[in-house]
Amino acid sequence: MAVEDVLRDHGDDLRVDLLSKVIEAAADCASHCTACADACLEEGNPDLARCIRSDLDCADICAATAKVVARAGASGQPWLELVRVCMQACAACAEECESHADMHEHCRVCAEACRRCEAACRELLEAAG
Repeated sequence: MAVEDVLRDHGDDLRVDLLSKVIEAAADCASHCTACADACLEEGNPDLARCIRSDLDCADICAATAKVVARAGASGQPWLELVRVCMQACAACAEECESHADMHEHCRVCAEACRRCEAACRELLEAAG
């Protein structure tokens, strides 16, 4: 059963496809950021400390966002602030990873995952008004 199928039972006013997209993109981004941080640690380069911190912050925010958005069927929408924070964290992490993506493939791949999540969050926020 897909996430969308489960969300359809929530009865939320927001489009299920957008909720599902954020959940999947955020979970994917969390995994990519965690893997990127680990790969950066393996590099043993102290210049990657900012990237590692950004990766870990983004991974935690994305993981929390995926979980909270999965419960988004509740009335009221304070969780939209978390989606906004997730979008900002993804943008910052993508920018950091892009700054040295030409030297580290894991950073390039992570930046792409961050940009996908950033876009999914933006789309949901725009739909929510």
